[in-house]
Amino acid sequence: MNIGQKVLFELKKEISETEYERYIKKLIYDTKHSRSNIVYFNAPNMLIAKWVKTKYVEKLRHLFELQNGIKPEIVINVGKTSPAKKTASKQSTEKSSSKSTYLNPSLTFESFIVGDSNQFAYTTAKSVAEKPGKQYNPLFIYGGVGLGKTHLLQAIGNYHIELGNTVIYTTLEQFMNSFTSHLRSQTMDRFRDRFRECDLLLIDDIQFLSRKEQTQEEFFHTFNELYNNNKQIVMTADRPPNKIAGLVDRLRSRFEWGLMADIQPPGLETKIAIIQKKCELDGIRLSQDVIHFIATHMGDNIREIEGTIIKLNALSSMLGQEITLDFAQNAIKDQLKEKKENITIDDIVKIVSRELNVKPSDIKSKKRTKNVVNARRTAIYLARNLTPNSMPQIALYFGMKDHTAISHAMKKINEIIENDENFKVLLEELSNKIHTDIQKSID
Repeated sequence: MNIGQKVLFELKKEISETEYERYIKKLIYDTKHSRSNIVYFNAPNMLIAKWVKTKYVEKLRHLFELQNGIKPEIVINVGKTSPAKKTASKQSTEKSSSKSTYLNPSLTFESFIVGDSNQFAYTTAKSVAEKPGKQYNPLFIYGGVGLGKTHLLQAIGNYHIELGNTVIYTTLEQFMNSFTSHLRSQTMDRFRDRFRECDLLLIDDIQFLSRKEQTQEEFFHTFNELYNNNKQIVMTADRPPNKIAGLVDRLRSRFEWGLMADIQPPGLETKIAIIQKKCELDGIRLSQDVIHFIATHMGDNIREIEGTIIKLNALSSMLGQEITLDFAQNAIKDQLKEKKENITIDDIVKIVSRELNVKPSDIKSKKRTKNVVNARRTAIYLARNLTPNSMPQIALYFGMKDHTAISHAMKKINEIIENDENFKVLLEELSNKIHTDIQKSID
């Protein structure tokens, strides 16, 4: 085993198995050209090369220092290019890569879970990636926090980095900070060269352009320059252009020139598919009970759901315990408590009445018809599980004698859940709709 292989083996001990398999394992140590003060690795493509350069170069230097006492320069080449050829083409390589900003290589079209809520946005984003600067320019993707806008934006970028095109991905905040910095240093030519000489400009969170007059003026001219040269522009926001206050009319109209695609909160089935895909990619094992629990209780923010899965896996690894339903419920109880505090019994009754076609007043009444009793039990069960209210508080709300009536209703509905899979699915769907509606009202 050569020193390069030893270093990669040591790195394997310090990172997740998924990251090792996806990135580090694919590096090849160049024994012929590496020296004590400079080390060469070959990566199979630019995405892996960029990822390793961003995340692991300092760690690799440290591990080499532990092996031979010298902290070398680490060079990650793409393919099997020799250092001599790399040097000969360095100037042209730097020219093409310097304008391609860092993207997360795991955010691809292949790793994006498609459902009814995001089908249109996915299809249009893929079409733009395949035919940039054509019919959908600009593409404007909008939707709530954590629903996948950034994933689609970076998927377009990753698609074109693979093709060797120049891609600029930036948040609006980064665009403004760069603009301000170059303005102060009187280097606006460099700023304009960077943002106007690319094949694709991808801007995240464009809504923060609101009321930034100087930045809007600069972005207006950048937009025009790219558009007139048939360069693709893709933007994301939390709302459509006509709902962004403080945006000048000429920019708003340009944002609407191409195509607008919205992403809605995912349905229960889509969330389950997203969780399963995340587990598959990261090598995490969750039972169906745990997956359903996360899908129905963690709201619609996909980033938050993914963070929960990572947290459960980390805790399971540290404590040496299997991720059971009880383990998951205990691990994220604080997050669930915070979500519960945003939900009221009124919210639940309103949604149950709408979905089960029963009047809210009937649910709170003494009526004993079958459909009313079923709706009332459902509302009581959801109130007990989704709000911080105690049984006496729930009994008071529904006009019942005391908490024993709530306890009886809970026992009855748990029996129904055990024997009726369709009813269990209904409860999950109602829970999902409640979280969705509450999140919309908060946003």
